[in-house]
Amino acid sequence: MRLSITIGVLAASLLLSACNGKEEAAMPPPFALTEEAMGRYCGMNVLEHAGPKGQVILQHIPEAIWFSSARDTIAFTMLPEEPRDIAAIYVSDMSKAQSWDEPGAENWVDAKKAFYVIGSTQRGGMGTEEAVPFSSEADARAFAEKHGGRLVRFDDMPQDYILGSGDGTPADASAFDPPATSADAEGHEHG
Repeated sequence: MRLSITIGVLAASLLLSACNGKEEAAMPPPFALTEEAMGRYCGMNVLEHAGPKGQVILQHIPEAIWFSSARDTIAFTMLPEEPRDIAAIYVSDMSKAQSWDEPGAENWVDAKKAFYVIGSTQRGGMGTEEAVPFSSEADARAFAEKHGGRLVRFDDMPQDYILGSGDGTPADASAFDPPATSADAEGHEHG
């Protein structure tokens, strides 16, 4: 009897882990940012704004919902009135960004795996405080050393920071220099 229970528990565990692997594998890839991308909350062309961008893909809608900032992207996941059937959340990977003004059209990172700098002097797409995403923790730390702020992960993002007013004084966006401190950022050519 114990053996059959043990085998049943083991089989159920294997089945659940196989399902989790399928769910991760089924995550849709990010869309490339184009001139047609309009921000969900601002209604403006996303390309008209400096800093990191974001996109959310819902489970049953095969197109991206665009955001002019990473902060707005995260806000979407916190607001009770927004859909909950999220298949994927992507934010600009500033570890691979050409500049603050040109964060890239195809360099996305899974928002749940990114390292964020919050409270920096850099301002996002609408001139508000930003959650600056990086695929590399070393790059995020180098950015925080240069522009201030602190590192947080997606699951630890303070809701009051994301949903607050974010009306700090804008900084000079031209000061952004993508750090080349991580192994994957060194020797990387932008373009």
